[in-house]
Amino acid sequence: MLSTRHHDRTRTPVLPTALDSREAARRLASVREATLAGDEPPDAPRAVIGESWRRMLGSGLDPERDRRERPLSLAELAERRHRSQLAQLLPVLHAHLLPVAEAAQQILVVTDPEGRVLWRQGAATVRRMADRHGFEPGAAWAEDVVGTNGIGTALVTRQPVLVHSAEHYVRTHHRWTCAGAPLHDPRDGRLLGVVDLSGPAHSFHPTTLPLVSAVARLAESEQRTRHLATLDRLRASATPLLARLGGRALAVDRDGWTAAALGTAPPERVALPRSPQAGPVWLPRYGSCVLEPLPGGWLVRIGDDGPPDPEPSRVVLDLSGRDRWTVTVSGPAGSWSHELSPRHAELLFILATHPDGRTAAQLSLDLFGDDRRTTTVRAELSRLRRTFGCVLAHRPYRFADGIQVELRRPAHPAALLPHSLAPAVRAARGPAPRT
Repeated sequence: MLSTRHHDRTRTPVLPTALDSREAARRLASVREATLAGDEPPDAPRAVIGESWRRMLGSGLDPERDRRERPLSLAELAERRHRSQLAQLLPVLHAHLLPVAEAAQQILVVTDPEGRVLWRQGAATVRRMADRHGFEPGAAWAEDVVGTNGIGTALVTRQPVLVHSAEHYVRTHHRWTCAGAPLHDPRDGRLLGVVDLSGPAHSFHPTTLPLVSAVARLAESEQRTRHLATLDRLRASATPLLARLGGRALAVDRDGWTAAALGTAPPERVALPRSPQAGPVWLPRYGSCVLEPLPGGWLVRIGDDGPPDPEPSRVVLDLSGRDRWTVTVSGPAGSWSHELSPRHAELLFILATHPDGRTAAQLSLDLFGDDRRTTTVRAELSRLRRTFGCVLAHRPYRFADGIQVELRRPAHPAALLPHSLAPAVRAARGPAPRT
């Protein structure tokens, strides 16, 4: 039976870097066994591992076996690879990590935001070992499926994570070590997936996690450079066209990032519909517009200055997903959906649960546990208001009067915005199970 006694958190945690692999594995196993039995462990688990174990205990995952799911079919795997932005990052990841993986008898793994293995390369002997654990292309490697691990735990914490030997929650993974780092879209912070080096526990090296983390940041940097170059090309081709137009217009890339503007202040990004098509479209900030295709993007012709479009009357904030969240705005003028960044998902959740509104200081406490970070809060709300126009009001910040707001949460409260460390979100998930 699990004890509800708090463990002494002042004791030094077991650090794999401080011990040889076999000694670390032995001590980690004793820590795990005592913790799961509700006894006082001989050493404290590392904070990131202890928190993951508590999540696993709360989810009811069997520590002796995982909830292995059916891998994706070849067609499904090919489709996810085609849709993933990570395909553009593979040359960087391979160039810097694959030689290390092969030399150290490890494998290089890249997953999507759901923890599905999209690509796997490395030493053939280790790939065969991984196959026996179901660690294969198309497999699900999220925490709620296989327990604490370098991929799933990195997806939850949004931080680089090393999981060594018996730090894995499920016993059958104790012969493995893995070091995973999340990969984010540098434009808006959206989680793209995880890059991971995994292999037999005896192949552990203390420099593996710093290396994986550094290469992940390098890949994100190259992604940003590629994005800016794309905008430069679009700007060069769109500027002559804009010069011949009258009225107001924008040239944006396929994701809505602004390259050039005519007759209006250029926003950082235009929130396009999820699947934009040429023709009339309603955008919350501008009202009635017309989209025309450009090489690499869209020309947005903003409507004239006639009577304004009717204001939106309903907002659906869908936070039920594990890693993708959307807001849908609808009213007499039409409807529109937009995918949210992690920070904007947090802010809109807080506003949806406080219909009377929040001041900048209150939102600072909600997000950071510190009421002094109001400058950051105001900057983020300014971006949100530029995107959503009349949907949001201020003084205090809130959804505008007369708008019906529907908040869709996950089936399990603990799954709400799992990446978030915001105190308001953590409180909404409910108390964490105690060991």
